Amino acid sequence: MADTRERSDTSDRTLPSALRGRGVVLSFAPWIIFDVIAGPSTWKLGAFAAFVAAVVFSLPDFQHRKVKLLDAAGILFFGVIALLGCFLDRHDLIWLETYSQVLSSGVLALIALVSLVTVPFTEQYARESAPRELWNTPGFRRANRIITAVWTAVFVATAVLGLVALHTEGMGDWYNWVIPVILLVLAIKFTKWYPAHIRAQAH
Repeated sequence: MADTRERSDTSDRTLPSALRGRGVVLSFAPWIIFDVIAGPSTWKLGAFAAFVAAVVFSLPDFQHRKVKLLDAAGILFFGVIALLGCFLDRHDLIWLETYSQVLSSGVLALIALVSLVTVPFTEQYARESAPRELWNTPGFRRANRIITAVWTAVFVATAVLGLVALHTEGMGDWYNWVIPVILLVLAIKFTKWYPAHIRAQAH
């Protein structure tokens, strides 16, 4: 019986706890800032604000030379958009004005999808609250792949909803804001709930 308890405790420890530290939500902040500000006449301001936020939020990780994937992607993505806005004419950037929010969601979806076949992006945050010896265990990796897959689905859905909003009258707020916010909240809750759920099952 003692052996069974020991195995259960060991299995439990291989799973990430709720993502703490700076947190994945803080890394999403620049993307959220961009989506809130960006519009036909404000996307340049949105890109600049998001770029500054991405740099500022990444400063602690820069000091430790451990910049996370989402932070690095945000700095690069919003930096490029801000530069385009500075050096190209408005006529050349109509496509960016139109699809700025869809593009940001699509880039997030691509980043998350690529991380699924390499290192799940949520794993970088989970490692902040898990001992190093557990980082390569099957339970730890599997839990993060599932959580990252949920976030990937949310990003894809948000991008698709943004496209639909561009071609649908009267439902723009629902497709651009209401449903995406609901999906974001559900993903955050799942990120916190799933590891605790698996640990409870292990007992």
